[in-house]
Amino acid sequence: MSVFREFALGAGLLGRGLGLVLRSPRLLLIGLVPALLSGILYTVALFLLIRFLPDLAALVTWFADDWAEWLRRTMRVLGGLTVLGSGILLSVLTFAAVTLLIGDPFYEKISELVEDRFGGVPDAVAAGFWQSLRRSLADSLKLIGVSILVGIPLFLLGLIPVIGQTVIPVLAAAIGGWLLALELTGVPFQRRGQRLRHRRVVLAKRKPLTLGFGVAVFLTFLIPLGAVFLMPAAIAGATLLSRRTLNRPIEITTTASL
Repeated sequence: MSVFREFALGAGLLGRGLGLVLRSPRLLLIGLVPALLSGILYTVALFLLIRFLPDLAALVTWFADDWAEWLRRTMRVLGGLTVLGSGILLSVLTFAAVTLLIGDPFYEKISELVEDRFGGVPDAVAAGFWQSLRRSLADSLKLIGVSILVGIPLFLLGLIPVIGQTVIPVLAAAIGGWLLALELTGVPFQRRGQRLRHRRVVLAKRKPLTLGFGVAVFLTFLIPLGAVFLMPAAIAGATLLSRRTLNRPIEITTTASL
């Protein structure tokens, strides 16, 4: 039961982050600007994917060209669903990375104010804008690369009838949640002088907690416009997750507010 409690606690951090951000409409608005820009780019990409989905479905199911009509159509439908699902998966996994790069100063400010509300970071490491951006870019590119590598086998497994529509979505949510948690905690970990390799080790020690948060973010990002409007809350929640995994308190210890 402790595993389930940890998972539920991690999922609750997203709601707690949302509550913190909603207390400051100004910061919420600032956090939405880069998310809206990313949202426009991804909306255009999704529109193009849907526009050419029949052609893509036929392309990935080329092996069924000589099959019986009903069987070929069935495979085309499964292929189309798999292409669309894979596209959505990659969109969710890369949206956070792209948005963080676009709005790094904004999300850095949100994360910093959350830290201050719960006692701050006494051993914070000061980094210049360009140094921070360079590190964020390097870590984001690594995670995007991993997302693509993970997406390929999930895409192929998604072509398997039944399993591709039941087991694979659950597996995708778990993997996607883990990758999102790694991405979103980048800002608070960098504040402590820790990079991606450190995040992997620290978060792995509290895997149920991390997965609870990550899967909650993943599922809400699947909701239309969910990724856009919940990005500031995800950053706040990731900051709380970082404090908990790094054994920092997340009870209010100061009168600072968002």
